[in-house]
Amino acid sequence: MSPFIKKFYHAFSGLFAAVRTELNLKIHIVISLLVVAAGIWKGLNNLEWAAILLCIGSVIGAELMNTAIETHLNLTHPEYHELAGRSKDIAAAAVLITALVSAIIGCIIFIPKFM
Repeated sequence: MSPFIKKFYHAFSGLFAAVRTELNLKIHIVISLLVVAAGIWKGLNNLEWAAILLCIGSVIGAELMNTAIETHLNLTHPEYHELAGRSKDIAAAAVLITALVSAIIGCIIFIPKFM
């Protein structure tokens, strides 16, 4: 396997490991699939699709980064440490903000389509 292909293998391996082990990631994926289905049903235009896909990618990417940070901190600080806890909380806050802004964008796009 070439080094280039190996990098994709490891990236997908990490993605599948996160999907298997992280409940919040599964929830984000299910919600994303529902949003995509609603977008197909309501006939989103190209700009709306771009916004939706950016939101989905941002939320899932933030969740993956949060998982990576939490996993690393669990490895390096298995005992409680205030700074490790703060780092986990801040990473979780990044996911929260990304998800909230994405939900607002979803409402801006979908509410008029359902009215």
